[in-house]
Amino acid sequence: MSEGRRLQVLRAIVQDYVATSEPVGSRSLLERHQLGVSAATVRNDMAALEEDGLIAAPHTSAGRIPTDAGYRLFVDQLSEIKPLSPAERAAIQEFLTAAVDLDDIVDRTVRLLSGLTRQVAVMQYPSLTRSSVRHIELVPIGGSRLMVVLIVTTGRVEQRVVDTGQDVTGGDGERLVFDLRGALNTMAAGRPFTEVAAGLGDLPDQFAPQDRAAVEAVTTALAELVVEEREERVVVAGTSNLARGGDFPLTLGPVLEALEEHVVLLRLLDAMHDDPVRPADTDVVAVRIGHELSHAGLVSTSVVATGYGAGPDHVAGLGVVGPTRMDYPTTMAAVRAVATYVSRSLGA
Repeated sequence: MSEGRRLQVLRAIVQDYVATSEPVGSRSLLERHQLGVSAATVRNDMAALEEDGLIAAPHTSAGRIPTDAGYRLFVDQLSEIKPLSPAERAAIQEFLTAAVDLDDIVDRTVRLLSGLTRQVAVMQYPSLTRSSVRHIELVPIGGSRLMVVLIVTTGRVEQRVVDTGQDVTGGDGERLVFDLRGALNTMAAGRPFTEVAAGLGDLPDQFAPQDRAAVEAVTTALAELVVEEREERVVVAGTSNLARGGDFPLTLGPVLEALEEHVVLLRLLDAMHDDPVRPADTDVVAVRIGHELSHAGLVSTSVVATGYGAGPDHVAGLGVVGPTRMDYPTTMAAVRAVATYVSRSLGA
């Protein structure tokens, strides 16, 4: 059997099984696809694919379905991801452009992605540790209290009220706030948080001794914002799609339990981005299929994910979780397109 025809038969089996959810036989392959060979040749090809572990018989019928390895070979052999139509791209852009803030972008993104793919959409909030500072604002709110506002390049805004221990509303206090605001932005603006966090500890020494306690209160609050656990968040939408089509007759429970463990999804998105077999590039769509997923509850699923960011840097991930029997080219196209528009929205 030629390698080219082997891939052609496997591709036809995957396409038919995704479309019909029924095991695929040699007769149906000949009827639906222009394979240019006899029925006996197709049966021999299918037997060879089964021997290689790429297809399997779910029961004692003539039909075969792809295995995890079969789906993997199919995905790896995709020469290009099918582009979305102009109408689909315009709809994505219009829907995301209407978002008013980061929370709205995340909410719209997962709803849009679950609707486009009819799978479960997941999106990680931009991580502060992978982001850069756009601006730091200090707002006196009475007496010795300041509101510290951190604006990140991803559009994320964090704030904290700090008691500086000295009046920041009078003449001397206003000058301190002005000088501290300037020093913070000179040191931090445009720099990754990993660098900013290291520089915060040196800032109090640049001020007069009587002001150092107030400066330290502000820099401590900013440092805490970087490491807070709540920065690692993931949003999920479309879990009801899992019940569609009966793809999980026996394993839906473990899948739902895994989706409820957000730390599982965060680790999965991070691992797919850091996978050494693929470049850390926001344009690259990663696919993990079945037993390639380390969590036992997800072995009956596939995950299609990519990164997004306000510039060339990846700050978080988004993607979909669905059955291994999914339309991989269309799903990969949707994930990549949505990530592209999210990145544009955050960079605007």
